[in-house]
Amino acid sequence: MFKWKVELINLHDKISRKLWYNVKKEVILLALVLTLNPSLDKWYWISDFDKGKSFYVKDYKYTIGGGGINVAKIINEFNEEAMVVGFVGGDSGRRIVDQLDKLGIRHKLVSIESESPYTIRIVSENDIVTEVVEEGPSISSDEVSKLYRLFEEEVSKWDYVCLCENLPKSLPKDFLYNLIILSKKYNKKFFLSTGGLYLKAGIEAIPYFVCLTKEELENYLGCSVNSNLEVIQAGKYLAQDGIEIIMFFLGIGDVCVFYDEYIYMVRMPNIKVVNSTGIRDSIVGGYITSLLRGYDFEFSLKVSVACGLANALVPEPGKIDIADMKRIMNDLVIIKSRF
Repeated sequence: MFKWKVELINLHDKISRKLWYNVKKEVILLALVLTLNPSLDKWYWISDFDKGKSFYVKDYKYTIGGGGINVAKIINEFNEEAMVVGFVGGDSGRRIVDQLDKLGIRHKLVSIESESPYTIRIVSENDIVTEVVEEGPSISSDEVSKLYRLFEEEVSKWDYVCLCENLPKSLPKDFLYNLIILSKKYNKKFFLSTGGLYLKAGIEAIPYFVCLTKEELENYLGCSVNSNLEVIQAGKYLAQDGIEIIMFFLGIGDVCVFYDEYIYMVRMPNIKVVNSTGIRDSIVGGYITSLLRGYDFEFSLKVSVACGLANALVPEPGKIDIADMKRIMNDLVIIKSRF
């Protein structure tokens, strides 16, 4: 038996009262995060970087990335429990495992023949980041079967399941659909944020939560979405299928969420964006963290969006400064209306 109380005190000097959340739990809530396309990120700092030139560098470092790992890193930042399940291969795969161990993130990974991809990140003047991203690995049918077996062994042990990344193109078209259906068989809430070929199949399985960028939403619908009315119509369309929470990340400064017959428009402060790569992953990670801590919906939404914006302030995807996150939370405005 495990009981605990979360005390949130003065997120900002403007807040004079204390926010208390008394959360009674019989067990600790846990999150399983799928990382089917993780990458080993190599960072170079080149202040005068420009195309068409040669550079010699002394300073570099390795980190790990990919949408699923970024989500797990955010959950880990709050000292909550997550485990990553997915594919790794080659020397880069071994380095990814080493980095997960250093971060203290639990993992169970299927070894594949292909090499896990590298991402080269060049940080230049004013923290501007240039990325070179390798294509994802090729996954064999035998490796897919191993992942299915591993997932079925693990899914019943966890409360929330998340997939937040683009999948390797070699996976079967019904792969994501099968994972969601299996999660629902064990009454697990599935968080989906992806695009491309697998999104339609994933939505057909009716996950608990869907987060889409504007581009992913337009690709799914097969048409452009430009006005608020078109965004609302798209949200209603997905809500009719039974998806409980629908989140559209329409760009810096604009998030729209559909939940329990209400629309929540989140207005954000202006920030200096250093790197936009991990914003969506950090939003999803922040929302799952909020559920793990038992926060109510609107507070969870603020934590979620603040995590995304806090990540935009730093070069590394999936990394935040908690002080930045708290400050941003107090500048968020939520407009709630029925749809």
